[in-house]
Amino acid sequence: MSSRTQRGKAGEDAAAAYLESLGFRILRRNLRGPGGEIDIVAREGSTLVFVEVKARQTASFGGAIAAVDWRKRRRIRSLAADFLQFMEDKPKVRFDVLAIDGATMKLHRAAFA
Repeated sequence: MSSRTQRGKAGEDAAAAYLESLGFRILRRNLRGPGGEIDIVAREGSTLVFVEVKARQTASFGGAIAAVDWRKRRRIRSLAADFLQFMEDKPKVRFDVLAIDGATMKLHRAAFA
């Protein structure tokens, strides 16, 4: 496993633990579908939350939140729509970004629609 892969997994592990500490219930991690993956699918109360985890060691290129551009958002929305097709109930849905910049972790709720 490369050091980049190891850092990514460690970041996602820390993100999942952080979300759980906020009361989220993790349903799936690394949900793969055609064209990509969603890092975390969780429930917060009755809301189904699709979470993109982005980590950056420095803000040289705009920080972690800046890495979730329109292409990434479109891909996540498409994957979420595919996932929702298989659910009987149609829950309220939200898209969050958990940005990890260095040692700082910040949850951006409803980061995009």
